[in-house]
Amino acid sequence: MAILSLTVNGKKHQVDVDPKTPVLWVLREHLNLTGTKYGCGIAQCGACTINLGDTAVRSCQLPVSSIADKAITTIEGLSEKGDHPLQQAWIEQDVAQCGYCQAGQIMSAAALLKTKPHPTDDDIDAAMSGNICRCGTYLRVKAAIKTAAKG
Repeated sequence: MAILSLTVNGKKHQVDVDPKTPVLWVLREHLNLTGTKYGCGIAQCGACTINLGDTAVRSCQLPVSSIADKAITTIEGLSEKGDHPLQQAWIEQDVAQCGYCQAGQIMSAAALLKTKPHPTDDDIDAAMSGNICRCGTYLRVKAAIKTAAKG
């Protein structure tokens, strides 16, 4: 066990965990930030996506010891009131069905828009290719990203 300092959603936290613990479990079990979901556990589905700086990363396989000096943003930190342009576009485009993958989808989209504020279809496809949606709302995800990019 080790005491690690983390910056999550703009707030400093200290956690006493095994340095090999995946970030996902630190967020969920130690910081009570349950918006980031467990999906496959092998960093392939995207449900556990968070932003590390401006980069979307899978938190289920990322050891907490590897991120101590980088700012983490989770779905809870994207907007206090749920009024981030992507969250609003998600509602406008009626993206979510079951909703399980949506936090990861939105976090991947947020990282994309930070680096490419006006993405092309190819940019969107590339950025979102690692996020799996069992309900198949991919076209609505793309429409929501385009909506958020306009606004």
